[in-house]
Amino acid sequence: MARGLLLGGVIGTGVKIRRSSPQQERERHTGYDTANYNGNAFKAYWAVVRAPSALSAIKFIVKRGFGPRFFLPDALFPTFTMIQITLPDSSKREYPQAVTVAEVAASIGTGLAKAALGGKVDGKLVDTSYLVEKDSAVAIVTAKDAEGLELIRHSAAHLLAYAVKELFPEVQVTIGPVIENGFFYDFSYKRPFTPEDLVAIEKRMAALAAKDEPVTRRVLPRDEAVAHFKAIGENYKAEIIASIPVNEDVSLYREGAFEDLCRGPHVPSTGKLKFFKLMKVAGAYWRGDHRNEMLQRIYGTAWATKDELQQYLTMLEEADKRDHRKLGKELDLFHIDDHSPGLVFWHPKGWTVWQGVEQYMRKVYRDNGYQEVKGPQLLDKTLWEKTGHWDKYRDNMFTTESEKRDFALKPMNCPGHILIFKQGIKSYRDLPLRYGEFGQCHRNEPTGGLHGIMRVRGFTQDDGHIFCTEAQILKECVDYTTLLQKVYADFGFKNIIYKVATRPEARIGSDESWDRAEHALIESLRASGCEFEISPGEGAFYGPKIEYTLKDAIGRQWQCGTIQVDFSMPERLDAEYVGEDGARHRPVMLHRAIVGSLERFIGILIEEHAGALPTWLAPAQVSVLNITDSQADYARGVAKTLQNQGLRVNLDLRNEKITYKIREHALQKLPYILVVGDKEMAAGAVSVRARGNKDLGAMSLEAFAQQIALDVAQKV
Repeated sequence: MARGLLLGGVIGTGVKIRRSSPQQERERHTGYDTANYNGNAFKAYWAVVRAPSALSAIKFIVKRGFGPRFFLPDALFPTFTMIQITLPDSSKREYPQAVTVAEVAASIGTGLAKAALGGKVDGKLVDTSYLVEKDSAVAIVTAKDAEGLELIRHSAAHLLAYAVKELFPEVQVTIGPVIENGFFYDFSYKRPFTPEDLVAIEKRMAALAAKDEPVTRRVLPRDEAVAHFKAIGENYKAEIIASIPVNEDVSLYREGAFEDLCRGPHVPSTGKLKFFKLMKVAGAYWRGDHRNEMLQRIYGTAWATKDELQQYLTMLEEADKRDHRKLGKELDLFHIDDHSPGLVFWHPKGWTVWQGVEQYMRKVYRDNGYQEVKGPQLLDKTLWEKTGHWDKYRDNMFTTESEKRDFALKPMNCPGHILIFKQGIKSYRDLPLRYGEFGQCHRNEPTGGLHGIMRVRGFTQDDGHIFCTEAQILKECVDYTTLLQKVYADFGFKNIIYKVATRPEARIGSDESWDRAEHALIESLRASGCEFEISPGEGAFYGPKIEYTLKDAIGRQWQCGTIQVDFSMPERLDAEYVGEDGARHRPVMLHRAIVGSLERFIGILIEEHAGALPTWLAPAQVSVLNITDSQADYARGVAKTLQNQGLRVNLDLRNEKITYKIREHALQKLPYILVVGDKEMAAGAVSVRARGNKDLGAMSLEAFAQQIALDVAQKV
């Protein structure tokens, strides 16, 4: 920390008077130097105080001609401590007093000051009004930063609440957090919001943003804040604050006439919010509890630029076209019924797709050294108590009672696989031992969280567990990543994001074991040639993991695969093997899934391919259509030939116009449509139309059979 005495002349980092004669010493008490005084003393003083560094102050004094003998009364220049700010490029700036983030930005440049939305002080995201009172690392946050976008969205949620309160004063506000790609705010109101209301609210938000009202922060003691919100009729806010410890202060943010409870930070003014759109209204229980009042949740999105907003809205339009729920109905694949919420009714075509995925993964098991097993769905609570699920996960489990014993439907397959492992004595020679199961699991997801076949209460996992030694973790992870990449490529996914989640603060096991496990996961990705991110502290309490996230055709990310090191469950359930030394040892358990929930993965596949599944996986691979009744027998023969080849074939002999039949089958997104008329029948050929209205012309049946067989073999 730089220290200096501002007196005149240059010494070290300060400016000091040189008392060169008794005359000057006497003149010091009068406040001026008769040999060098020019009447601008106070200008010099304030320039020094406001300068970003001592060097800047010196340059100012010299440039203005105050000279090395310039001095002022001692009272004007007390000893002070400079505050040193370290910027992201490692450069440093000094300030003679506490300084706000906004002032730091202004000292760097007017452009940055105008663009500043907030700051990061020693890694903490703060308002531009935040006062820096000690040496700190400071970064100015703008709309170009990820944190800037978070500030925009958080502040847009408050702007939404502000607009709603202006239009509907009787509304009570509750909470409004940032979510992926946007924000929401929950309201309590006497009637449902309509689409017309959303239009009016968005218009009012734009008007309030245009006013560019400053966003200011104040802090109140907890009890005073409770009284404040009760006095203005905001009972939900008062309830939230009442749950905060008594000795804690709470922060409030005001923009115009609206003041809200919030930890912050926020943008400095409403004028920073320009590119937003309200999306929809949905129901949400107060505090997520179905026993509480149903509130109205308004969703919105906000972005840093107009182009980014438009790109996102375009992506949503494309996502809507690909919505697996809509396509599932149009293609007659499945449905969800209120008689069994969160569970899937698979139709014949959909079940064909399911079987295609399952049989493919079954072959993957066989080809890669996995032994397929099958465990029961209903397990006694004593097992779940040993694993810790009964205490920590019980609310998400379906439980039942029989003959005075408590049971639960399994939410995962891991404990069952350990029970299988424990049957009989295992030797180190048996390791690694790989089990795989298409295990049906149930989790009591809240109704509001259910989403088509993507988020369900009953699902089947391609669940695998590898029992191995610590020394075997690296090779198993390398082999698994290679296998996963091939599987994803076969399903049409090439873009994979890799993340290593490392040890959390609360964990079991020695640091040495964690070191080895994390090293094995990281080295396995390096050996596989994968670029990856580290997610510090995001591992489970029992071990680190790799997460494999798919990026789909429109840029969305889907976390599907994982491999997770587990030191805990073998210990809890007393799994052992006999080592080379003849002693008993605990195996390491690797939890792994490639597609995860088959239901969810099929939903992802439907949306990735917009319903046009690859030929090898399509529920029907080819339709054979006759033009008139005279070709009916020939069409039957064509269909039979292809069926004997193992293909899934539709035969349409209806007495309809051929253009009508072609259009109807094309809407089912079939890979191929074969049309046969008199000409094709005479030549022993078929007229081939490929998906996407591509006319491939006439070819022999043998040539077409070879073509589609190649498609299936190449997984296209």
